[in-house]
Amino acid sequence: MSVTRFAPLLFVVLWATGFVGARYAMPYAEPFSFLAVRFGIAFALLAAIVLVLRRPRLARRGALHAAIAGMLMHGVYLGGVFWAIHNGMPAGLSALVVGLQPLITALMAGAALGERVLPRHWAGLAIGFAGVVIVLAPKFADGGGEAGAANVAACVVAVLAMSAGTVWQKRFVADGDLAAGTMWQYLGGAVPMVVLAAAFETGRFTPHAELFFALAWLVLVLSIGAIFLLMYLIRRGAVAQVASLFYLVPAVTALMTWALFGESLTGLQLFGMVVTTAGVALATRAPAQPSAAGTTRARASE
Repeated sequence: MSVTRFAPLLFVVLWATGFVGARYAMPYAEPFSFLAVRFGIAFALLAAIVLVLRRPRLARRGALHAAIAGMLMHGVYLGGVFWAIHNGMPAGLSALVVGLQPLITALMAGAALGERVLPRHWAGLAIGFAGVVIVLAPKFADGGGEAGAANVAACVVAVLAMSAGTVWQKRFVADGDLAAGTMWQYLGGAVPMVVLAAAFETGRFTPHAELFFALAWLVLVLSIGAIFLLMYLIRRGAVAQVASLFYLVPAVTALMTWALFGESLTGLQLFGMVVTTAGVALATRAPAQPSAAGTTRARASE
């Protein structure tokens, strides 16, 4: 019970560190090459875990579906975001575009999974998105970077892929061992990164302590720890409600960059974090369960 209760908070914190890790790594490597190495290491580690612990293996069809989900959730999503930021897209603007994910996922989940999104869920999603805009507003005022059409398109493709991958995972990979499923996800995510790196990059890696630290952190904490939590949450909850947790990531990231890099954090941004938190709480709140007495009276009246 304690895992279920604290897993969403832990996931948000771990996921937010991914942006910090990217900031450490990107000066020393190209995005697609870096992600190809990251996914390859994660795949190898998980393959070793599956073999050593003798975890149940996925059937061929399940492995294929997991690889497709991974190609979308890891390869296309992270590839698009990393490429846009590497090419000058302001982090605030990219985070705003990615912040559309809960709304897009709710629409996809309703159409593909038949999940019912109640009015309070829509209200929570809208409030959460408004909070994200408030948190990122000062970054828009600062300007800088290149918010060109190509960079915006890369972020839009990324958020669509993350939403589609989340729905695909829920629909086609609902069962099966988490370690085996995640292993195939990273193989799927690595394929487009290897192809894109070979086509558009030089494979440059500048040895540096920050690069190695970021790679170790992103593999162990993000690619394994955070993704395991995400798969666990997708299995236990409605996709639209799980996706709303992503609204909290920009706020948590802002706190981390303030603490680590001295970036500004205003009272308006703090207010936006409160608004975002309220929206996520509304979107993810479980419906009230009828009391035993109420249930008894209802049955007696039948």
